[in-house]
This record gives sequence, structure tokens and C-alpha cells, in this order.
Amino acid sequence: MRELLPQIDGWVNNHDRIAIATVIQTWGSSPRGVGAKMAMTLDGKIAGSVSGGCVEGAVFEAGVQSLKTDKPQYLHFGVADETAWHVGLACGGQVDVFVQPLDEQVFRQIRQRLAARQGFATATVVDGPEELLGWELLLTKDDLKTRVRTNDPRDTLYEITSQVLLEGRSKLVNIQLGPGKESRIFVEVVAPPARLVMVGGVHTSIILAQLATLLGFETVVIDPRRAFGNLERFGHVDRLIQAWPEDAFPQVEVHDNTAIAVLTHDPKIDDPALIYALKSKAFYVGALGSAHTQARRRERLLAAGITPEQLARLHGPIGLPLGGQTPEEIALAILAEIVAVRHEEKTGETVGIRV
Repeated sequence: MRELLPQIDGWVNNHDRIAIATVIQTWGSSPRGVGAKMAMTLDGKIAGSVSGGCVEGAVFEAGVQSLKTDKPQYLHFGVADETAWHVGLACGGQVDVFVQPLDEQVFRQIRQRLAARQGFATATVVDGPEELLGWELLLTKDDLKTRVRTNDPRDTLYEITSQVLLEGRSKLVNIQLGPGKESRIFVEVVAPPARLVMVGGVHTSIILAQLATLLGFETVVIDPRRAFGNLERFGHVDRLIQAWPEDAFPQVEVHDNTAIAVLTHDPKIDDPALIYALKSKAFYVGALGSAHTQARRRERLLAAGITPEQLARLHGPIGLPLGGQTPEEIALAILAEIVAVRHEEKTGETVGIRV
């Protein structure tokens, strides 16, 4: 949804009627993953994609129909269907898509959470009793602390959404909402934006921040040295903290969608940063330096109380071995490794280079 905000905002301000299509389940070689979205209006405007072009025409027609009838639709496309070739899904995959008119109240809640860089989950009834079809619920982790339970059957929806939010992965769930009422809900988990914390206002960090921004990362630079960590060099980052790592990191929420790259070559800055980072929830911790530098660094970190298990999380030398030498090439190698590790964390599969 994040990438569609500018278009949807404009349509809402123009009082357009809007439908949203969401991929809720895939099999095989589906072009887009679960959670991919496409927005459309009655007068033919389209944003986003649910299939990279394969089934967009059929989904658009369904969206227009949903807007005219004010009823959601559950769509299935697959190579086994007689309509597969007609709609263009000839790549061997299958995809389920749920189409519904945009609920502007829920959209405002989503927009607020995205603007606040919060993680959250939305649950949508995609199959079941007509009176509940399309009903939506939004939860953040803060809501889990304050929610008051009642005897409303929809509390079942809340409980399932809470579990999936804590698990951290979107899924389609079969549930029973009340006696004899079988339903399916799609729970979509939206993580906070990936965050890249760069320790050291070096030239590589300037390029790395630019590349990371293109990929949607929130960027933070930490450096106590005003000659390096200043706004003239880093006016393009989301946040610049001119402090030593031990003072700077408590000002940054390091969550499990955070990567930390330590880049100064100065042990007075690098070592305290790594001690904090290796004990944190960050999914990636990397440090610049040669194999010899890394060996001496590891000895110092162990002596400082870092455990062998924590030290094993350190990527050093940092970055994929692309053979680059320039700051631009080094930044590319670092970001490539961060992206690879991030996807490995999500899927549990080792991610390699594809050519």
C-alpha cells in the first residue's frame, strides 16, 4: 500500500470511487507475491499491480463491478482454469485476489500508521457470511496491550490477527466466526520500513544512503565527528545523529527490520557500535575492514564480553564479494548483502546471486 499512497490520496481528494485488489494467496511461479496491490477507479485510472500484467484486465473489470454493486469479490486465476490463457496467466502459476471498494476510514488508519513508520496488521474477511464479507480490522502491537475483550464473535478475528501480527508473516487463515459460520480471513502484516543505520559519515556512507533510499530504507547516520557527520554531507538522510555510538543508539529504535553498517575504521567508534549492534535485534550487522582488521576486531569484541554466538552474526569483511574498489562499488556490495540477508531472514532460504 505504501507505494500507492500518492495516487490514492489524489483520487480520494478528487472524490473518486476506488477499489483495491490484493493478492492473498499464490502457488507456483506467480509474478507478484502475497500482499501485492492494485488500485483502480470507475473512470479507468489504475495504480500498482497484482500480476505484473498477466491478469490486470480481469481484475480491473472485477473492481469496476465491485464498485457498481458495492460488493467484494474473491478471484482465482490458474493454469488449470479454462480462463487462464484468456486472462494471460500462462506462466505456470496460480493466484487468488480479493477485490473490494476502498473503506476510506480504514485507509486513513493505514495512512497514519505508515506515516508514523509503525508496523501493523490488517485482517479482512475474504470468504464467509455475506454480512461479514469485506469487514476489516487494523491492529498495532500497542493495541495488543490495551484491547478490552468482549463476547463479540469478532473477537475471534482479533485473536487470530494478534497471533499473526506477532508471528510477523501475512497469511490466509480459516476461522469460525460464530456457530456454524466458516470464514476465511486474510491477515496482512506490514512491517515498519526497513532501517539502515550507518556508523561513520564516510564517503561510502553518502552513496550507501542514496542507494538505500531508492530501495525504501529509512536512513540514519551516526558520527560524533562534525567534519564527517554534518548536514552538508548528509542532508539527504532521514536522520543524522552527531554523537558517540553509546549515546546515539539509545535514540534509535533498533528493531528486527534494522540493518547496521559500521564504516569508520576507527576502533573508538566502531567497537562500541558493534558491541551494541551485536546484542540488538538488528537482522544485519556488518563492519568495514580487511581480513586482518576483522581478526583483531573479533579479539577485542570477545574480550569486551561479546559471546561467540553474538560474534557469529557479524558480516566482516562487509558486503558481497563483487570485486569493487570505489566508494560507489563498495556501497553497492554492502547494500546487496543487506538485501540478500533480509530476504533470507524472511524466507528461511539462502539467497544467492542469480544471473
